[in-house]
Amino acid sequence: MVPKKTNSIPDKCRLQQSFWSAMQTTGLNPVAVLHHARLPVTLHLDTRRFVSTEQLFSLWTAMSDLAADPDYWLRFVQATESVGHQPMFVAACHASDFRDGIGRIARFKQFTMPERIAIEERGSEVHIYKEWFHTGAAEPDLSVDVSFAFLLSLGRRGTGQRLTPLRLELSRSGAPTAGQSSFFGCPIVGGKARNTLVLAASDLDRPFPGHNAELIEIITPALEESFGRLRPRSSFSEQVKAVLKRGFASGRPEISAVARDLGTSERTLQRRITDEGGSFRALVQEARKELGHKLLSDPYADVAEVACILGFQDTTSFYRAFRGWEGVTPQAWRSRNAAIQPD
Repeated sequence: MVPKKTNSIPDKCRLQQSFWSAMQTTGLNPVAVLHHARLPVTLHLDTRRFVSTEQLFSLWTAMSDLAADPDYWLRFVQATESVGHQPMFVAACHASDFRDGIGRIARFKQFTMPERIAIEERGSEVHIYKEWFHTGAAEPDLSVDVSFAFLLSLGRRGTGQRLTPLRLELSRSGAPTAGQSSFFGCPIVGGKARNTLVLAASDLDRPFPGHNAELIEIITPALEESFGRLRPRSSFSEQVKAVLKRGFASGRPEISAVARDLGTSERTLQRRITDEGGSFRALVQEARKELGHKLLSDPYADVAEVACILGFQDTTSFYRAFRGWEGVTPQAWRSRNAAIQPD
């Protein structure tokens, strides 16, 4: 199936640090992989940079070539368990049930990749497949296997049960690998029109015992704000702050990375900020304070989690910075602002 082209979603794929960490844990050298994929060999050093769908597919293909292991996808998934999942996966693990968790993954995924996770209910079956908006090329097998494995892992982790799909339909031909048979534990059929994970509808209704509504309410707005698209009518400074907010958790924001995200040069970015009476350094402080205030306004938000989302290495650094902003500790600020809220 050739996906429909659309101009509303840019051809930009963002790779999180966990992607590169998992790659290294499996024994693949990111520099060697990038060289094999004919991509800039320093790409892994800047997680704010985007790649196109074509480049992403080349990256997955290079990983598969260098690994020379048909079940490398399983090693990659297991490595991700040790290095840490992306925030969107963590949020989905605290959903109310498997259906809710998949829905959250599908919603957040669109902010990092120009793809759509389609969920079709057909009676007692639920068919899950992906559509890429900017290519008609086949998705690399490694990418397919990793994606479906993560979705199934979400269900198993959330429910605490070893859920088994009804079947796995793949566009590739040939017998399933030992890893596929063991991990998925279901019939695997090749030569299909598209790659599809077929689940029992009843499994999607299984509750997640670890459901945490308060944590979901904290993480979801932060993710939506961090990944959210920029409002076309906002000032340039507000656009810069929006980019900064979504990058804090990845480390110290660099003006070069922000300029790339906004499709401009560093010189133009600085000039436009100056024209609006500000500076890049001041915008960094403003963006961090605004996001910090928003997160702390939720009484259930853990201060250590807020510090992490804001990109601080530890809570001590966050406390020091916050005292500089407000003259009080985060807890004191929260108490004071809660006290003045209208009934």
